[in-house]
Amino acid sequence: MLNQFGFIGIHALVAIFVPVLGTLAAWFLRPKKPYPLKKTTYECGMETIGDTWVQFKAQYYLFALIFVLFDVEAVFLFPWAVAYDRLTLFGLVEGLLFMLILLGGLIYAWKRGALEWQ
Repeated sequence: MLNQFGFIGIHALVAIFVPVLGTLAAWFLRPKKPYPLKKTTYECGMETIGDTWVQFKAQYYLFALIFVLFDVEAVFLFPWAVAYDRLTLFGLVEGLLFMLILLGGLIYAWKRGALEWQ
């Protein structure tokens, strides 16, 4: 039993140290030639005109969040749909409950006007 946890520990150490080593290697190998032009703000390769800090409407973020929510829903429902013919009653009820919860969230967002574009 302890041998199996040893493999998990080794995997955890590798999972921690590989990204850290990659980040450190990139930090040491990067070109270090700072000059004022590198620190200027630009957008799409052109110099900005006016204030560069623009606040976006919160509705953009809410719309994107709802999209991500239903995108993740599709990812979770795909295996359920593939194994639909082998599901027990418990699996069927759990999948339907999951869809009902997400449908409730959609109805809530719709009633609150989150999907209305103004």
